[in-house]
Amino acid sequence: MRAQATGGGAAMTAILTEETRTETFRRDVADGGVIETSDWMPEEYRRRLIKFIEMHANSEIMGALPEGDWIGRAPSLKRKLALSAKIQDEVGHAQMLYRLVEDLGKPRPQIFADLTSGKSKFHNVFHYPTRSWADVGIIGWLVDGAAIISQSALLRSSYGPYTRVMKRICWEEAFHLKQGEDVCLTLAGGSALQREMLQDALTRWWEPLMMFHGPPTPPEQDGDLAWRIKTKPNDALRQEFLDRYVPQIWELGLTIPDPALKKDVQTGRWRYTEPDWSRLIAVVTGSGPASAQRLGFRRLTYEEGAWLRAVTMNA
Repeated sequence: MRAQATGGGAAMTAILTEETRTETFRRDVADGGVIETSDWMPEEYRRRLIKFIEMHANSEIMGALPEGDWIGRAPSLKRKLALSAKIQDEVGHAQMLYRLVEDLGKPRPQIFADLTSGKSKFHNVFHYPTRSWADVGIIGWLVDGAAIISQSALLRSSYGPYTRVMKRICWEEAFHLKQGEDVCLTLAGGSALQREMLQDALTRWWEPLMMFHGPPTPPEQDGDLAWRIKTKPNDALRQEFLDRYVPQIWELGLTIPDPALKKDVQTGRWRYTEPDWSRLIAVVTGSGPASAQRLGFRRLTYEEGAWLRAVTMNA
C-alpha cells in the first residue's frame, strides 16, 4: 500500500512538473521568447508547428504546378526564364520547410504519403486551374502578394528556425510579386483583348483570394496565435491585403467582382461580401476544381522518383 502511494505521488509530481513547464513555456512565448529545435516544448506546440509548417511546405510545392503548365506557353523567352526561376524558388522553399518538419519529428516519407493521399492540406488557391496567361500574372501579383502579407507576419513567429527560413522566403517572394505585377501591368496596358483576359482572371480569382487568409476566427479561439506560431489574426491579414491591393487594382481600371466592397471611413476597415466558408473547407479537403488533377500529378511524380530516392538513400 505504501509503495502504491509513493508511485501515485511520483505520478502527480510528474504531472505538476509537466504543467509547470508548459505554463513557463507559454509565458516565455507570450513575452517574445524564441524557441529552438533542441528546446523542450509541449506536445501541443510541436503538433501545431508540424501541421502549420507542413501545410506551408505543401503549398509551396503544389503551388509550382499551376504556373508550371505555362512555361512552354509563356509569350517570350524572357517570360519563360522568369517563370522558370520563380517555380524553382517555390520548390526550394518547400524543401527548406520540409526539413523543418523533419527536424520536429515527422519523417519525409510520411510527409509525402500524407500529401499524396490527401490527408494533409495545401493552400486553397492551388486547387484552382489556370486558364490563361493572365492567371499567371494574377497569381504572381495578388496571390503571392497575399502570401507575402501573411509570411511577413511569420518573421515574428515564436519558432526560431521557421523565422530564419522565412527571411529568405520573403526576400524571394518579393521577386515573384514583381514578376506577376509586370505581367499584369503589361496586359492592362495592352489590347482590348488582353485587358479582357486580365479582367476575367481577376474575376475568377477574387473569391479564392478573399478566402486566402482563412475565416475570421476570434483571436482567443486561434491556437496558432496563442502559441505565437503566427502573429496576426486572419481578418487582420485580409484587411491588410485589401488596404494594399484594392487601390492598385482600381488604378488599373479593373473591376473587383464584389459590389459590397467599400472602405468604412469611420473605422478604416473594408466591408466585403462574406465568402462561403463551407466552400473553402470543401476545396482544401480535396474537392476543389483542380484538386484531383494536382494530387494525381504529385502522386505520379513521387512514384516515378522512387528509384532515384532508393539509389541516393543507399549510396
